[in-house]
Amino acid sequence: MDAPESACMVIADISGYTDYLAGVELDHAQDILADLMNVVIAGLRPPFALAKLEGDAAFMIAPSAGIDGSAVQDIVESTYFAFRRRLRDIHHATTCECDACSLIPRLDLKFVAHTGVVARQIVADREELVGSDVILVHRLLKNTAGTKLNDHPYALYTDACVRALAIPAEVQGLVGHNEEVAIIGEVGVWLQDLETAWQLAESDRHGEITRREALKTVFFELDAPRQIVWDYLTNPRHRPLWLKGVTEVLEQTKESRRRGAGTTNHCMHGNDVQLEEILDWRPNEQMTARGTFPDPGLPSLVKTDILTDLPGARTRLEVRIEKPQLPGELPALEALLPFFEKELKSGIEILAQLAKTEAERQKDNQKEGPRLPESTGRFISEPVEGHAHHNHEH
Repeated sequence: MDAPESACMVIADISGYTDYLAGVELDHAQDILADLMNVVIAGLRPPFALAKLEGDAAFMIAPSAGIDGSAVQDIVESTYFAFRRRLRDIHHATTCECDACSLIPRLDLKFVAHTGVVARQIVADREELVGSDVILVHRLLKNTAGTKLNDHPYALYTDACVRALAIPAEVQGLVGHNEEVAIIGEVGVWLQDLETAWQLAESDRHGEITRREALKTVFFELDAPRQIVWDYLTNPRHRPLWLKGVTEVLEQTKESRRRGAGTTNHCMHGNDVQLEEILDWRPNEQMTARGTFPDPGLPSLVKTDILTDLPGARTRLEVRIEKPQLPGELPALEALLPFFEKELKSGIEILAQLAKTEAERQKDNQKEGPRLPESTGRFISEPVEGHAHHNHEH
């Protein structure tokens, strides 16, 4: 058995799957589960690695050291959003009317997160995580917490996790709750309503600069997964490593202490300060921000950074710079653009190398995990023949 280590554990559980399986076409149901599990696992890693596939749940783990509470919440939220979008896409794409396909909207996703001490041991030639904290996070999958959120999908964070990640749960409006866990006793937890977060994210999509609105668009390709690129692009601890002349980034978040729309970054250039106000924030996907330069004669610069996946765990970064709102600012911004683009390219080259090195480090440190389920996409390409669509209560 390896030496115990401190870890953040997350179990992502597809809720409603057991009931969903009753009476549906198994081949399509298995394909759909594999498809959705891949979406969930891809959303959580990195920084989380897959420890074990547990039927309709994925047990994920990350070292506690260096874990950013705001980033973990973003990862959980963005994974849930990706799951919901995939549910919607599958439902719209399939022409199959079998029960397995027609009942897709009944599926949902919940998360349980806990921080504690784990040990690794080999059981039947497979690595297993063991310890009381591993038992706790699994037992919390069966809870009464959902009733406090009107049975909405949720993310459950234990008190230990909230303390370790420095999440201001009360300030953020997370719902406090106590769970009675067999043998272990009473465990304090905090709940985030993911349905509310999803509805808000879907309705609040006004900050992105479109390509038509852009004065200039620049593309980069980086040899690292999107989540790592996002972390280096947005995390105040990492940004001075690649932003030329920036010695420190002081982050002024909202009261919730979560990075996002409304956060103001003070980028320190010696005695000068460049202000950056985040206008739109979609974790691990895109960010729109307004930059104000120390020289009052220079116009503000508004840009959207968009990250998309490329084959081979690579990432495309698209930077769109907005045309000025005031016509009189256009000449000054056009004069500034060559300098800004040069500095941007220089910085992204450094960021790309940092992200690539981090991706390689994480890959070396992570032992080969469980094999991911494979989906053949039969629910889209091979509809069940001769199956009449049934009416179901919703």
